[in-house]
Amino acid sequence: MKYFLIAGEASGDLHASNLMKGLLQLDSQAEFRFMGGDLMKSVSDGMVMHYRETNYMMLDVVLHLRKIFRNMRRLKSEIQKWQPDVVIPVDYPGFNMRMARFSTSLGLKVFYFISPKVWAWKQRRIEHLRKYTSRLFVILPFEVEFFHRFGMKVEYFGNPLIDGVTDFRNEFEGAAVWKTKHGLDGRPIVALLAGSRRKEIETILPTMVEVAREHPGYQFVVAGAPALDSSLYDRYLNGSDIRIVYQETYALLESAHAGMVTSGTATLEAALFDTPQVVLYRTRTLAYAIAKRLIKINFISLVNLIYGKELVVEVIQKDLHRRAGKELSRILGDSEYQTGMREGYRKLRSKLGENGVSERISRRMVELLKGDME
Repeated sequence: MKYFLIAGEASGDLHASNLMKGLLQLDSQAEFRFMGGDLMKSVSDGMVMHYRETNYMMLDVVLHLRKIFRNMRRLKSEIQKWQPDVVIPVDYPGFNMRMARFSTSLGLKVFYFISPKVWAWKQRRIEHLRKYTSRLFVILPFEVEFFHRFGMKVEYFGNPLIDGVTDFRNEFEGAAVWKTKHGLDGRPIVALLAGSRRKEIETILPTMVEVAREHPGYQFVVAGAPALDSSLYDRYLNGSDIRIVYQETYALLESAHAGMVTSGTATLEAALFDTPQVVLYRTRTLAYAIAKRLIKINFISLVNLIYGKELVVEVIQKDLHRRAGKELSRILGDSEYQTGMREGYRKLRSKLGENGVSERISRRMVELLKGDME
């Protein structure tokens, strides 16, 4: 069968690549076309476009609308020519919901993988999802009940991060070997996960660097986003002893004593690696004021949302340096606090399913494509 996948950022690239591997195991004749990243490219040579050509944040989207719509037209043309058995949008709602509508207009099946976070805001998108999605595959446990309330067909088989973390741990060389390979010394590591987009780096990384200077007994290591040029990091890291590693986020988290993490998928990854963390988030003042009125949730981190109450501290918008520094000091200096956070992590993991999530999702997709759409 022919699968057209659309992933617009690093986390989508990861999950889509694992999904593609699962589909290949179940469908030996599987063919792929996709917008995605290097991980998807490592599975198939069917790349139409790299996601960095469309990956912009908030107000930056306005400045690049012409290019974004041009890329969208290019993907639509590829879909129309290729006529896949299914189109699989992966998260990235602003772009992918338009692609879902277009694909449905061609009479194609649409399996939306990783639901847009309409439970947080923009609930008007629910009707769009119901109308232009053949099946919704969600990866957060509380999403099932939410979408069922709107009469939608929802599938949940656990969170695919479970697979990635398990596979990594089975093959990891060990923290000591990894630290030696990167020339790191014996001090405990604090992981700095500043995000995967340029604006996130520009907004959050300077605060992380300031906090790092206050903890000379630790070595701070940045998880570099592969789609961003190293000169962006150099702007903030030059003159410090902070190191940077690329495409080794999991090794960094497995080796870290603690972490400072920008809100997003990385907060859940840190939890799965048992890394005590403080979560940071900041955006433009106007954007934050608007979002605060629209967002309908009590937390911004996936850890707290899934756990159901505050497990990790979220430092949002104001006074990031002082507040994040205070919380990191508590994490580093209070072993009982660390233990309590890790106990919460264990409870959280129990909600995310057993290993084999990507395989279960792939199997269900193939079943549906073979005619079992009930």
